[in-house]
Amino acid sequence: MIFHEVAGGETLSSIARDYNTTVSSLILYNGIPNPEDLAVGQCIVIVYPETVHTVSYGDTLYTLAERYGVSINALYRNNPQLSRISPVLYPGEKIVIRLENDIIGSFETGGYTYTDTSVPLIDSSMPFMNYLMPFTYGFDQTGALTGLDDERFISTAKKYGRKAFMHLSTLMPDGTFSDAAASVVLPDPMLREKLIDNTLSEMIRKGYDGLDIDFEFIGAKNAENYVLFIREAREKLSSYGYEVFAALAPKTSDDQKGILYEGHLYREIGEAADAVLLMTYEWGYTAGPPMPVSPIQSVRRVLDYAVTRIPPEKIFMGMSNYGYDWSLPYVKGETRATSLSTDDALLLAAKNRAEIMYDTYSAAPYFNYTLDGTVHEVWFEDARSIGARLALIPEYGFRGCLYWNLSRRNVQNLLMINLLDDIPE
Repeated sequence: MIFHEVAGGETLSSIARDYNTTVSSLILYNGIPNPEDLAVGQCIVIVYPETVHTVSYGDTLYTLAERYGVSINALYRNNPQLSRISPVLYPGEKIVIRLENDIIGSFETGGYTYTDTSVPLIDSSMPFMNYLMPFTYGFDQTGALTGLDDERFISTAKKYGRKAFMHLSTLMPDGTFSDAAASVVLPDPMLREKLIDNTLSEMIRKGYDGLDIDFEFIGAKNAENYVLFIREAREKLSSYGYEVFAALAPKTSDDQKGILYEGHLYREIGEAADAVLLMTYEWGYTAGPPMPVSPIQSVRRVLDYAVTRIPPEKIFMGMSNYGYDWSLPYVKGETRATSLSTDDALLLAAKNRAEIMYDTYSAAPYFNYTLDGTVHEVWFEDARSIGARLALIPEYGFRGCLYWNLSRRNVQNLLMINLLDDIPE
């Protein structure tokens, strides 16, 4: 694996020639959205096949997997061109059995998806994931659930032998998190039990494999009862073979102030749940000043605190899969950044002839451009930033990572998982 930063005047053809590879390979594994108009500084990952099979009559993915001792999902990961709907192989076709890689460990991966995301996009991510969490179920003050159109995502996960987890949160119909229902349900043992029973019934009905609890902005007044709810949910669901995960705000100390942080007791939730997600993202956010979404030095401070309260093998690290575009100058209370995908950022940089820089301290790419006289600053994710954070998982001994979210195309992200993670099947 080689990271190549595009220089002025370079094309995919010249890069392919320099590295003795092909243009089609560069596009296939990087998902380059701007192949005819690369941005200076754009990161392209150079990968090479280790084992290649030439298809003969009668070959199928199943016979190749058995012959070479690999999984079907591994063949999908190494051959993004394969159709997920009808993976027909043609005589003479080249199938990559293994890529040259730089495996750093074996850890679990997963991610969240909005239910308006196209199924083909989620379909393309599933061979790289162990878990999928459709976002989100809510509840009211009586413990009744709000519904979710999630069946197609559950079936997509199962098609690849992956687990679908029901996501239960305090998100309100207006799209904001609120303690309104939680403050009524959590203190009442009967309402807590009702909400758990309703959740269990829905999980069984839909065919879910586990539960992911994400109560945000519930404040200190609900903190202890929230722990009780997680513990009670785990006790009931474990008898059905379900695991219970819980999301945690990115804290760096026990007494960190703020309604988001005060509702999450790290040690107690770590004991109550089967596993936790550290939401290590959103330092750069819509209403905040320009900066990386997940600066690695800030991520490390959360991880360093978390492992003093929770066994690392119970921890999933949060991974961001998006960026932001700010107009300058930033004015607190007025400036609102626009969220964008990696593809959006690369297209924007190329269109505006912006040079992409890489901040090694934060481990994040960024660029500036001017539109209609207004200067903009963009921070986003690429293979380098994803790789730097994936390396933290084996370093700390974590169970894995969960992505917020999989609803935006980022082929380089999937490539880095494939090259670094010996994904448990």
